[in-house]
Amino acid sequence: MEHVTASEELSATLMYHVERPVFNEGYIDSELLHRKKRTPKPFQRRIAEHLRCSSEKAKSVVFGFLPILTWLPSYPLKQYLFGDIVSGISTGVMQLPQGLAYAMLAAVPPVFGLYSSFYPVLLYTFFGTSKHISIGTFAVISLMIGGVAVREAPDSMFAVNGTNASQVVDFEARDARRVEVVVALTTLVGIIQFVLGLLRFGFLAIYLTEPLVRGFTTAAAVHVSVSQIKYLLGVHTARFNGPLSVVYSLDAVFRNIASTNVVTLIIGLVCTVFLYFIKDLNERFKKKLPIPIPGEIIVVIVSTGISYGMVMSENYGVEVVGNIPTGLLPPKIPDFSVFPNLFPDAFAIAVVGFSIAISLAKTFALKHGYSVDGNQELIALGLCNFVSSFFHTFAVTASMSRSLVQESTGGHTEIAGLLASLLVLLVVVAIGFVFQPLPTTVLAAIIMVNLLGMFRQMKDIPALWRTSKIELAIWLVSFFASVLLGLDYGLVVAMGFAILTVIYRTQCPKNALLGQIPDTGLYFDVDEYEEAEECSGIKIFQSNTSIYFANSDLYVSALKAKTGIDPAQLLVARKSQLKYAKRDNGERKAVNHCSPVKKNAVVLLDVELGVTREVVPGVKKQKDHVYTNGQMTENHAESESEDDFFLQRLTPIHTIVLDFTPVNFIDSVGAKTIKSVIKEFATVDVKVVLAGCSRTLLSDLRTLKFFCEPVTPDLIFPTIHDAVLHCKHSRDVPVCPDVQ
Repeated sequence: MEHVTASEELSATLMYHVERPVFNEGYIDSELLHRKKRTPKPFQRRIAEHLRCSSEKAKSVVFGFLPILTWLPSYPLKQYLFGDIVSGISTGVMQLPQGLAYAMLAAVPPVFGLYSSFYPVLLYTFFGTSKHISIGTFAVISLMIGGVAVREAPDSMFAVNGTNASQVVDFEARDARRVEVVVALTTLVGIIQFVLGLLRFGFLAIYLTEPLVRGFTTAAAVHVSVSQIKYLLGVHTARFNGPLSVVYSLDAVFRNIASTNVVTLIIGLVCTVFLYFIKDLNERFKKKLPIPIPGEIIVVIVSTGISYGMVMSENYGVEVVGNIPTGLLPPKIPDFSVFPNLFPDAFAIAVVGFSIAISLAKTFALKHGYSVDGNQELIALGLCNFVSSFFHTFAVTASMSRSLVQESTGGHTEIAGLLASLLVLLVVVAIGFVFQPLPTTVLAAIIMVNLLGMFRQMKDIPALWRTSKIELAIWLVSFFASVLLGLDYGLVVAMGFAILTVIYRTQCPKNALLGQIPDTGLYFDVDEYEEAEECSGIKIFQSNTSIYFANSDLYVSALKAKTGIDPAQLLVARKSQLKYAKRDNGERKAVNHCSPVKKNAVVLLDVELGVTREVVPGVKKQKDHVYTNGQMTENHAESESEDDFFLQRLTPIHTIVLDFTPVNFIDSVGAKTIKSVIKEFATVDVKVVLAGCSRTLLSDLRTLKFFCEPVTPDLIFPTIHDAVLHCKHSRDVPVCPDVQ
């Protein structure tokens, strides 16, 4: 306690005392600072150094491309192996039913979901940098893939003998074609991600801000839920894609709701309730349970056994998974002819998939104290999708629910993911046929219960309402655009709107007039802090934005509005004054011939509200102290006419200080605008100076040829206080008591 008290006393007695001359940029650049002499390397030499190969550089490249080499040799078996085994089995048990279920979303047979749960997970073990995310099938990506598959291979293309496609469809040919489309799409997604990773585009995910992603994934949950209603009810409807697909899907379901299969509905509801109960138990007792209760695999095994025993497919018309071939299919080259039609969709899937994966990876990395490489994650995902596509998989990313299970059950490294993939391989090779009687309504129940986490993101709305209205707008636009227009168009609209909000922030910054805190060199908003006092004759303007072509005019308008000085209006007032002064001077001369009594024409100026004129008769004072442009002068009747006095008194402000501390960059339009402001205010005898420019900003101003007459570096000051002291003393007026 004594130590704390001593520390507080020491902090209270610390003084900040600096005595130095008032600096401007002209002095700083010529006398105070001297740039280090650097000899730039020739371009050829830089290229040669970049391409030069050494053992250390080769080792760094190999270790960066294969992160497994950095941690596997030092893998602590005793500490990590048991946790990774438990985590791998738990994640693999969860991955099996999800792989089967999400294949339905991707519009391909369920077995391809198992393939997608093996190959990419195996590859990520070698190339990924995150120790805790679970790579594999994911609802949002699967739904986007399914939309493309349905668009490129609709039921109408496979009508048998020209009959109505809704009645007779060659399902085998349709599914085969959809698999070809999906595999080609996955190949293209992998290529895009891999190339973006090589080009160091790992920062790409930052343009998908968190509210945008959360609104988008919530909308995807709506799409997924609506698409699963028909499986839950056992009705047969077409699959819709594109704008208003949610509305069309709901309309189709309600039109066919009379044909609901009651047994299918009962099975689906029972499974849904059971899974929800198990998920709730896992969340409530996650600290007491050694591993989460595997509700999904329990449901799959039990429902498969009941369906097989009761022959539900034949006796009750319950739709089942159907044929699941045993073993792995041989590799096959994708159909490259469909690439042109798939590129926009592939790019969207690549970006969304990477954004989801990197956000989860960074979350776990921050929690457990390690780092992930965004560029290497792009490369890893690209390789997972590209290489796996030759083995009949569809695009994958990280799954939130499985990643949480993998981390919470004791997973320490990518070994857990490797073991999960081997468990899936065992099922595919040995016992895949066991799941053939599995009702599809069970898979629909699994999907819908797993979406609860996404629907909980609705709680973001009241939270964002309290914290950030702009981010709330991004969330809502992302959600509604994705729900109504489809995930592809919705994502484009959401990203466009997010970029517009950035422009809006620069278009509508906070503008303020600053005042000094007495006996300090600190300046704050005079409207917010009662201690902040403006100095007479000086206005200090701050706008919390950079200055460029889109907001330069708004900056000038805000400057004039805040300071109350509009040079154009003042010049008009000057002309008006001159006109009336000449007329009144003529009248006074005429009166002087007739009467010794004079009338003084007094022009009253209100800079804030405008200019008014009032003629007040009275006797002329012999001596009057007035402020002319912030300077105290004496009005002598003998040496100065009233006309001259009134024409000088346009505004009591003699200097405006522009605080450039918040300005990060300025373009040529902004530089020209500031220069024109300096010239414009000079016409009414108001000096404009700049303060707080960073060295980078000053370098940009020099590049833009900003410093030429009448603008010189002497108008630039390192701090607001330097500018205020200079302007006060250069005008030779009484200094404000608070400026020392």
